[in-house]
Formats: sequence, C-alpha cells, structure tokens
Amino acid sequence: MAAGDGDVKLGTLGSGSESSDGSSGSPGSAGATAEGGGWAAAALALLTGGGEMLLNVALVALVLLGAYRLWVRWGRRGLGAGAGSGEESPAATLPRMKKRDFSLEQLRQYDGSRTPRILLAVNGKVFDVTKGSKFYGPAGPYGIFAGRDASRGLATFCLDKDALKDEYDDLSDLNAVQMESVREWEMQFKEKYDYVGRLLKPGEEPSEYTDEEDTKDHNKQD
Repeated sequence: MAAGDGDVKLGTLGSGSESSDGSSGSPGSAGATAEGGGWAAAALALLTGGGEMLLNVALVALVLLGAYRLWVRWGRRGLGAGAGSGEESPAATLPRMKKRDFSLEQLRQYDGSRTPRILLAVNGKVFDVTKGSKFYGPAGPYGIFAGRDASRGLATFCLDKDALKDEYDDLSDLNAVQMESVREWEMQFKEKYDYVGRLLKPGEEPSEYTDEEDTKDHNKQD
C-alpha cells in the first residue's frame, strides 16, 4: 500500500467522505481528527488527575479528622487533669479533708461560695477540687460543677445548667460511649485531686472511715 493510501483513509475517517472533485479530504479535516484525539486524551488526563485529587482530598480530610480528635482528647484532659495547674489560690492552703461520704444536700454546701473548699462528684466519687478554684470556683469557667454531681455534664461535654439534675442522677439513660467517658473523667480527677468519699444514693447510709483508711488513701494519691 502506498503512503498516499494511508493519508486518504485518515482523511476519510476525519471527514466522512472524499471531496466532490475526487480528491481526498482537506488537511483541515485531518487536523480536526487530531484535535478530537487531543480532547479525548485531555479528558482522560482530567479524569486521572481528578482521581488523584479526590485521593489527596480524602487524605487531607483524614489528617484533619485525626487532628480534631487529638484536640478534643487533649482539650478534655485540660479540663480535668490540667485544671489545677498554675498558681494556687489561698483556698488551696486548706488542710486536707478527712474522708467521708456525702448526700447531694451535703455536697452542695461545698460550691465555693459558702466555704472556700470546693467539691464535686464524678461517677459516684467525690473529689476536692479546691486547688483548682480558679476554674471550679463561682467565677470560674466550670463553676457550674462545684458542689454538684458533674458526671452528666462531663459525659455530654455540656456546661449548661440543664445538663445537671437536682435529684440523684443514676446515669441510666447514658449510652455506652458516654459512660466510658464518665469513667475516663473519674480516673483523671482521681489522678489530679483528692478523693474524699462517695456520693450517697437516696437512703444509703454513709460509711465510717478510720484514720488509718483515711491516711492510706491520701498516701496513694501522693
């Protein structure tokens, strides 16, 4: 086959027919075909590039998600374990409270307004957060928890007064994730603050703690 035959076939594919004078299609027709092929290649490249772009976007989203989860985790740690850091207030010089159990009414007396000592409860445990009065005192950002059972507010990460119940809260309506969060908060407060006793359920009698038990618990926290 001569080289010209191949040119004619290329022209036929590009123009659909030969010209009226029997000659093959014009060079412009062949150019149009080449241009069409270029558009196809460009479209393919765009699709390929788009896939890479979607992959990059997905990777960036995963990185941002990881960063957000770290921020939430360390932000929560700051609320609990780091809240007592920094300069201590005069209230922090109070002597250690002897171990005892508290009813809700008794716990509410220690909100920082009636006495310098500040207590709060988490998952049935009462902690002395007086050294964190800058945060848990009446003017502090988490003062809503002072003298109260803070479990529900911490589990839902809500600082609204509506998140706390006036009556005993058994937390029975919290889901598994929220209850795990409550337990994590309990451990963080136990590491940072003095555990001073239990929060009593309605009708429950307080335990009697000996001086030996009280000293042993304080030594564990030290």
